[in-house]
Amino acid sequence: MAETLTISENLVAESRLPQVDFNNIPFGRVYTDHMFVADYVNGEWTDLRIVEYGNMSLSPANMALHYGQSIFEGMKAFKDEEGNVLMFRPEDNAKRLNRSAVRMCMPELPVDIFMSGLTRLLEIDRGWVPNLPGTALYIRPYMFAMDEYVGLKPSQNYRFMIFACPVGAYYSEPVSVKVEEEFTRAAAGGTGEAKAAGNYASSLYPAKLGQQQGYDQLIWTDGIEHKYIEEAGTMNLMFVIDNELYSPALSGTILPGITRASVLQVAEEWGVKVHVGRLAVETVINAHREGKLQEVFGVGTAVTVSSVSKIGYRGEDFELDMDNRALSQKIATYFEEIRYGRKADSHGWVIKL
Repeated sequence: MAETLTISENLVAESRLPQVDFNNIPFGRVYTDHMFVADYVNGEWTDLRIVEYGNMSLSPANMALHYGQSIFEGMKAFKDEEGNVLMFRPEDNAKRLNRSAVRMCMPELPVDIFMSGLTRLLEIDRGWVPNLPGTALYIRPYMFAMDEYVGLKPSQNYRFMIFACPVGAYYSEPVSVKVEEEFTRAAAGGTGEAKAAGNYASSLYPAKLGQQQGYDQLIWTDGIEHKYIEEAGTMNLMFVIDNELYSPALSGTILPGITRASVLQVAEEWGVKVHVGRLAVETVINAHREGKLQEVFGVGTAVTVSSVSKIGYRGEDFELDMDNRALSQKIATYFEEIRYGRKADSHGWVIKL
């Protein structure tokens, strides 16, 4: 990291930490004492600062509110048995944020600013990183337009921020999913591979309809034929068919998940035959009918590894055997052990504060 970076600090006089019940943490509702902020003005990132977490003032004409220039990342920090704070592949999040920024016509953020702000924030608020089983500190870096202008063009000024919140499990039980064939999450040439706020906004209505039908999430399909599997609303998807692992290929319409890439790499190292390519819904359904579909699970920062219990497709439900999750459980255990520092990280993915 560049030694010339200066981060000003205006810290709270009294922490809210004693008020938190870590045995009962709602996901995404409780926030740490501080946040990191940097502003992009006159073509450069400036005024790096850590301040008290709280509301901020925005113009009613703020361009992010009107034209959607807003991107974000999702990360987690963990605490090992010695009380050290551990992060999983944070520089990959910084790089993915910049790929999203390029697609959304926003300035890239130097990785050293991202990492310095993140590291210092976690050093100050390290007491907020929970150490109970299944808990973590969820970290939200994001960037948005700051110009006051009602006109369709890229903003000239931006703000980058990081805040964090202690969390438990995103899904406490296996999830049910419905194959979506009417609505489209992303189309070729669009913003599907960027972690842009608008991608998630457009998914809410179809997801609501699916939930009204009794499903937790959707399996999004391609925007042309609705024949090929892409991803779920909060996670990339994996399928175990005949003891081989299948993952939809990144095609420009799928978020390139950091957990996804890590899982595929580890599975190959374990000798699992991995297929990355176009995966038709019918291939999965036929595998289920033939008794060859052994596991379906999602992977991502928020969910880590989440088993799928049921797939809804054209009015029929296809149940998965929750007693047959050997690979996904092995993967979940492996990543839990390295993220919490209980197992040596041979890949150099975990960074200790």
